[in-house]
This record gives sequence, structure tokens and C-alpha cells, in this order.
Amino acid sequence: MSGFRDSASGSQPYKDPTPLPDSVPRVQELGVTSAPLKSAAFFIGAYCKEYNEDFMLCKNEGRGDPGECLKEGRRVTRCATDLINKMRENCLEQFDAHWNCLELNNQEYYACRKPERTLNKCMFEKLGLTKTVPGTPAGKTQIHEVEKPVYTTVQR
Repeated sequence: MSGFRDSASGSQPYKDPTPLPDSVPRVQELGVTSAPLKSAAFFIGAYCKEYNEDFMLCKNEGRGDPGECLKEGRRVTRCATDLINKMRENCLEQFDAHWNCLELNNQEYYACRKPERTLNKCMFEKLGLTKTVPGTPAGKTQIHEVEKPVYTTVQR
């Protein structure tokens, strides 16, 4: 019969009973919550495009075996970690302001356009990255660059 065991009272640290094989390269997790990830999402998409495409190609060719694409997935994670670290080094104040705004506004981009613009400016000036929303028709203004948007925190 099994009994209740409080995880906080354990004297041994948690050890994964099913560790990955040695053939899979080790990688640290990003260590961020959903708001910083959402804040950096478009930049990660641009910065890690080649790794993301390799991973998606592997998944499409993998025929349902998730183990086939672990190496490609680790490369995507390493690339995203690299970008998050660069964002913290170069645009920490703007990055923090934007993701904190997302955190306080139910993760809605439209409520955080002002800190988003300062982050976009910093990312372009310091890292040369621009925010581009995929699928925006050619010649149409990107949604985050619209001067008088229809959707705001206070509807007109």
C-alpha cells in the first residue's frame, strides 16, 4: 500500500526516473514564464528561424516518433535562450516593461503597444531585429505599427 509523501519533506533531491539517453544533447530550460516568452515571441521567430524550420521539417518527416527530433528541439531551445540572454543584456528595462504589461493585461498585445514600441526600437537599434507579424499582406501596415488602432484598452 502506498502512502502520502510530502515532496517538500524529502531529504533527497528529485531524480528523473526516465533520463534522456546520452545521445541527446543536454540543454537548460529557458527559465521564463509565458509573459516574457510572448513578449519575445516574434523576435525568437526571426532570430531562430532556421532552427525552427529544421525542427518543423523533422517533425513532419518523423512519422509520429517524437524521439527523432529531440536534437533539433534542443537547438531551438538553445537559440531561444541565447536571444533571451541578449535581450536581457541589451534591452532589459524595455523587455521587463513589456512583459510585465502583458502579465498585468491578460497577455493582450493591444493593451501594451506603448512599451512594445520602445522594446521594438531597442531591439532594432541594439540587435538589428525587427518585429514582423507573419501573414501580414504586402503593403499593409503591421498591426503593432498602426497609429490609431480600433482595439485599445478603452473602446471608442
